[in-house]
Amino acid sequence: MREYRKYNVWEFGHELTLEIYKSTESFPDAEKFGLISQMRRASYSIPSNIAEGCGRESDADFKRFLVISRGSAAELEYFLILSRDLELLNVEQFDLLFDKVNRVKRSLNNLINKI
Repeated sequence: MREYRKYNVWEFGHELTLEIYKSTESFPDAEKFGLISQMRRASYSIPSNIAEGCGRESDADFKRFLVISRGSAAELEYFLILSRDLELLNVEQFDLLFDKVNRVKRSLNNLINKI
């Protein structure tokens, strides 16, 4: 069994999740069960799927969970664009979070390609 905490991409995903939680605290209450919930779910899906994949027996299973993580990162990327366009995130917040999502996606791609 692999140790998920040894993967930098897991650490990047965890840090991103913490930042998404903090950034969405200022969103309007009307988004509590909408965009806030969706963004948080997509963000924690990234490191949680990496962790789950590490608990699987085969490289194929691990890779499948990494691909799911990458899909969640792409979903989160869209939610960031939507939040910016709805003016729920300012340009500085958006740029910081968008860069971090893309760092996670690149790291996931690199790990997927190694397996």
